[in-house]
Amino acid sequence: MTYYDNDGGRREEVVLDVAYTIRPDDVNGDYVKLRAGPDDVSPLGAAVEPSVPTIRATVLYWVKMVLLFLCLGFLAVVALVWIGPYCMDKGVIPIINWETETFSTPILTVLVFASVAIFPTLLLPSTPSMWVAGMTFGYGFGFLLIISAAAIGVSLPFIIGKTFHHKIEGWLEKYPKKASILRSAGGGNWFHQFRAVALIRISPFPYLIFNYCAVATNVKYGPYIVGSLVGMVPEIFVAIYT
Repeated sequence: MTYYDNDGGRREEVVLDVAYTIRPDDVNGDYVKLRAGPDDVSPLGAAVEPSVPTIRATVLYWVKMVLLFLCLGFLAVVALVWIGPYCMDKGVIPIINWETETFSTPILTVLVFASVAIFPTLLLPSTPSMWVAGMTFGYGFGFLLIISAAAIGVSLPFIIGKTFHHKIEGWLEKYPKKASILRSAGGGNWFHQFRAVALIRISPFPYLIFNYCAVATNVKYGPYIVGSLVGMVPEIFVAIYT
């Protein structure tokens, strides 16, 4: 401790002696004296400067993050500019043209309905079938065909998921952050569940996974099916327009 006398001229350093008592069962206790030297006392308000290894590790971490985002951005551009159009021109479009030229309209109706209704259960995308419906039947009948098949496509995984309810809950426990989003759909009243399911359908969350995991959230079938169909309307219109 540092103090000044009344006239402000003399400055002295005082080292505090701390006495710590260790008392055994008997009356006569032993005393241990602890002395703190002036070199051990840090000044008040002194800032602790970070060490050089800590600064170096922080800089290295941010450099790695920037490089990671640059690589991911580059891969995304490559996929959008070259890989995506190449797969569309060489794979998807020839298959769609073959279907529309080979099968008649009634058979295409059955194929589109069956693919949209069954593919989500098999964890397969049904968007190409929606494209066929838009090209063949237009907006009106194409939308009604897809939305009716989608009702079956989201109901089958919900029913199958009840059989594996405990296994799905065990899987969700391994991913608590994603599970918190899913479990938000199972709370509240009917309207809250409907709104949560519709928002999850609109969000980028994989809807194929949600079809099976919805059972573990304790959401009711009514708000689940209505919210799913309402949330899929924008996707259906975009697919038909494409």
